[in-house]
Amino acid sequence: MIAGDTVIRVSLKKLGENLDAFRHLVGENTAVMAVIKANGYGHGSVAIAPTLLAHGATYLAVARLEEALPLREAYPHAPLFVLGYTPDRLLPLAVEHNITLTVFSAHQAKLLGAAAVAQNKKAAVHLKVETGFNRLGTDDCGELLEILRTEGIYAEGIYSHLALKDRPSDEVQLSRFLSIVKKLEAEGHSFRYRHIADSISAVDYPDFRLDMVRPGALLYGMTSFEDSSFSVQPVLRMETRIARLRKLQPGEGVGYDLDWVAQRESTVATLPFGYADGCPRALGGKGYVLIRGHRCPLVGIMCMDQCVADVTHVPDVAEGDLVTIYGDGTDEAMTMADAAKITGSNKNEVLCRLTARPVRIYEE
Repeated sequence: MIAGDTVIRVSLKKLGENLDAFRHLVGENTAVMAVIKANGYGHGSVAIAPTLLAHGATYLAVARLEEALPLREAYPHAPLFVLGYTPDRLLPLAVEHNITLTVFSAHQAKLLGAAAVAQNKKAAVHLKVETGFNRLGTDDCGELLEILRTEGIYAEGIYSHLALKDRPSDEVQLSRFLSIVKKLEAEGHSFRYRHIADSISAVDYPDFRLDMVRPGALLYGMTSFEDSSFSVQPVLRMETRIARLRKLQPGEGVGYDLDWVAQRESTVATLPFGYADGCPRALGGKGYVLIRGHRCPLVGIMCMDQCVADVTHVPDVAEGDLVTIYGDGTDEAMTMADAAKITGSNKNEVLCRLTARPVRIYEE
C-alpha cells in the first residue's frame, strides 16, 4: 500500500505494554477480553490482533459479526466474540466461522442452536443480562434458563454492562447481575466466565473483575478511570507534512466563506488532511497542530481533504515540514483528550472517527 504524507503511526510495543500492565493489575486469575471493535478504535483491528493475543488476551471482542469476519479470515483460530446483536439471518454464518455470540433471547438461541446442530457443532454463547443499562439483555430468569436448555448451545459465559454513573449505582447493577447468576447456578448451570467490568470499572473497582474483564479504550492509552496509580501510554500518532506555504496580507482570507481573515502579514500552511480522514470538522478555528515544536492554530473552516494552519510564528518553516496532528502525550501536540475537549466530544469518539484513508504504519 502506498502511503501519502498523512499517516497514522501505531506503536505495537506500547500496545503490548499497556496490555501487560493491565493484566498485571487484574491478576492471572482474571481473563482479559480485548475489545477491538470500530476497527480497533481506529488503530486497525486486523493488524493489532496478533499483538494482543501474544500479550495474553483470552478473547478479541467486536461489536458486530461483520467486524469479526475479516479477523476470522486473517486468523482462523483466534477466539472471537461479538458484543452486540446479531441478526437472525446471520446466525448460521457465526456458527460456520466459530465466532462466539451474545445471546439474550430464547428465540435467537433456538435458531442458533438449530444452525449448530445442522453443522454438527455446539454454538458458544455468552448470555447478556439486563441490570439497568437498558440497552441489550434480559433479566428474565425463565428465558435465560430456556436458552441454557437449548440443544446445540454451549453457554460459556454470562455478562452485563455498567452505566458508570457512580459507584453506588454500579454496585446495584453488580448485585443484580450476581443475583441472577446465583439463581441460574442453583438450577445446575455453571459459567466459565462471568464479566461486567470495562476499562474504567476494571481499574477502579477491583471487586467487579470477577472471571473476566473487557478493556477497550485503556488498551490504546485512553485514561478515563480515576485511579492515578495505574497508567497506560497512548499508542497512536497522526502526522502529515506541509503541502504549501502562502504569505497573506492583512485582510486576505482563507477557505470557505473566508471564515478567517489575516489581521497582519501572515504565513499560512496548507495541510493535506481533513474531515474525510476522521478529524472533526469542529477543529477548524479551534484546534492546532505541532510544527517544529510550535503549536500552530488551525484557521478557517476545515475541508474534506485539506485544512490550513497559521505558521507565521514558526522560524524557518518550510514546505515538507513534519506536522503532528494528534500526538501521544510525549510533546506539545494535540492529544485525543485535547481534541475531545475542543470539540465537545469524548476520546473514544475522536479515535473511532479516524477513517481508513490515512495509511497505518505499525512500529515495533
